[in-house]
Amino acid sequence: MKKPQAHLIEKSKKNYRVQRPVQTGFSSPATHYHEPRIDLNNVLVKNSSSTFYIRVVDDSFKDFKVNKNDVLIIDKSLTPKNNQLVVAIQEDAFSIIRINKNIDKQIQIWGVITYIIKSVL
Repeated sequence: MKKPQAHLIEKSKKNYRVQRPVQTGFSSPATHYHEPRIDLNNVLVKNSSSTFYIRVVDDSFKDFKVNKNDVLIIDKSLTPKNNQLVVAIQEDAFSIIRINKNIDKQIQIWGVITYIIKSVL
């Protein structure tokens, strides 16, 4: 009976690497400087499963410096504190209210406004 022989597998001689472009002229002085992109979800959102975005459709909240086309970042998991802005449901519509200690009526709070992204256009 013949002994099985081990055969070496030959590596392919084809080159699949992408050729780098040949540079002409001087390179940019900023090629060594690389700034990572800012991910606004990482910076502005603490609890992603309970954070929502609402775009304001009119100028009815100018008293709170919230204008048309601003984006509200709202966290429903936070408990509102004194002097914070919240989104509340009043008369079957969303409304913005500033929480203070001497609120005398029952309020259905939908979430706490954590950031307001202003529209400049």
